[in-house]
Amino acid sequence: MIDTIDALRREGLADIQAAPTLERLEALRVALLGRKGRITEMLKGLGGMDLADRKQIGALINDLKQDASDAIDARRAMLLDASSVLSKPLDATLPGIAPHAGGLHPTVQMMYDLNDAFAALNFETFEGPEISSELYEFDNMNFPPDHPARESMDTYWLASPDRSNEDARGANRLCIRPHLTGASVRYMQRHAPPFRFVYPGRVFRNETTDARHERAFFQYEALIVEKHLPFSAGQLLIRTVLSTVFGRPVRTRMRAGFFPFVEPGFEIDMECVICNGAGCTVCKQVGWIEVMPGGMPHPNVLRAGGIDANEWMGFYVNVGLDRLVMMRYGLDDVRLFHSADVRFLSQFR
Repeated sequence: MIDTIDALRREGLADIQAAPTLERLEALRVALLGRKGRITEMLKGLGGMDLADRKQIGALINDLKQDASDAIDARRAMLLDASSVLSKPLDATLPGIAPHAGGLHPTVQMMYDLNDAFAALNFETFEGPEISSELYEFDNMNFPPDHPARESMDTYWLASPDRSNEDARGANRLCIRPHLTGASVRYMQRHAPPFRFVYPGRVFRNETTDARHERAFFQYEALIVEKHLPFSAGQLLIRTVLSTVFGRPVRTRMRAGFFPFVEPGFEIDMECVICNGAGCTVCKQVGWIEVMPGGMPHPNVLRAGGIDANEWMGFYVNVGLDRLVMMRYGLDDVRLFHSADVRFLSQFR
């Protein structure tokens, strides 16, 4: 039996080393190690031997099985390597194949640009949760109980499995955040002033999708809170945002506007970069485009964040990031950003 094993070792390993193709190698594997292979049949015959012979012969057969398996694996790797070698000499003068390069989404790229710009001004970057509550998104933001933004026509409300902790108005109702501003109170509750921070992210509105509106879009907010904050600090925030977006200074103007979470509040316009203020179809012939709201945090908002409104003051700006990206690249349909069309996105690599 020992001579048979030695002969099969010499014959089998030689055949494996000489196998010219993967198909021939697979046939040898089946012939030796398959369910009816020669080595497998030897192992099946061990049951008829006495215990002493079974241990000696079994060890030799198992060694042969392992050596054959290792030899097959090594020969398979060698044949695979050989099959990948070019059949013809390499011509180094032929043009190469350009790799498929990925790239950042234009909105994400702008977000990073703004993060870098504000980091240079010692702003921290903060991120709040996308699933929030009526308390943070409306009550803390000084929205009156009957404000239309609370209705389902504007806000996506979530069904809460546990409604036992809600008050009579359901102040702890969960929603997908309709704006970023609620995150500012979360930050204020965790940090002691003075501070300056930005908080970019995605928000959700129950809106009809068209060329200018989306149900999910990106905003970018910044907030400074100091004891003595000159109005010029707010103007600096605005100039920083717009000069970063457009790569050059952009003229702005501020008009009085009402928003529940600021007092006083402002509508902030920028000079149309298409016509440089001369008037065109983009700016509806007025030379100015409304780009963001801003203003000083309402005292009720500061109090919700645990800050003494008599001692501290601040300045908000709230940027619709997708709309600025549209102006940066001269696009006329916000739906392109969410289309996942590779032809469109590949332009911004």
